[in-house]
Amino acid sequence: MAQKVLDALNKKFGDAIVETTSEHGDEVAYVDRAHLLEVATWLRDDPAMAFDSPVFCSCIDKLGEEPRFEVCYQLRSHSHRHRLRLKIRLDEDDVKSPSLAGIWPGFGWLERECYDMYGIQFEGHDDLRRIYMYDEFVGYPLRKDYPKDKRQPLIRRDDLPKTLA
Repeated sequence: MAQKVLDALNKKFGDAIVETTSEHGDEVAYVDRAHLLEVATWLRDDPAMAFDSPVFCSCIDKLGEEPRFEVCYQLRSHSHRHRLRLKIRLDEDDVKSPSLAGIWPGFGWLERECYDMYGIQFEGHDDLRRIYMYDEFVGYPLRKDYPKDKRQPLIRRDDLPKTLA
């Protein structure tokens, strides 16, 4: 049944589906970023797909590779009992992705987490701000090149000496 989802995606969207594969028992579709909203909307609205449940959104940092980042959305269709991972690849110098929170509101907080921890800019997100780290925190702590021993003072940026700001 899951392969039918990938076949339907390829048939409907052609080149917008960059690659399909299976990872750990889940079907995966790599989607061209420019078509992510269109693909996601179809997956939600088409009765044969009916992906009604956002499960998670995360980011994978592949430091040393290009593209460096993958944004991963796990979806579930309860009525059809299938799962799908949608992934998009982002270059290190262009970490912008369309937000899927307008399609599945449950992704709102999870996209904020990816923004806070990895710096992914979710375009169209209605409340993209830090969720774990304080506003003055510099950097993205789950990126593989973030220094483990970096010290960050818990003071407002205006109060920092010019050498730290």
